[in-house]
Amino acid sequence: MSKKKRRKKKKIKTADDLLKYEIAAELGLLDKIEEVGWGGLTAKESGRIGGIMTAKKRKKQAENKKEVD
Repeated sequence: MSKKKRRKKKKIKTADDLLKYEIAAELGLLDKIEEVGWGGLTAKESGRIGGIMTAKKRKKQAENKKEVD
């Protein structure tokens, strides 16, 4: 049997994607992500990234709201 080659899809990076990579780098997980992908992270690691993302988004929204008021 022949092995099928997997093509990597080129994904347009959104602001959320950039934030996720930034946080992963801060936590020292970027090397692991490059080796095994996002699916190779533990639930704890993924949750930590998601939690920090949420906190940063809320903080940014609060700052934007203060500027408008």
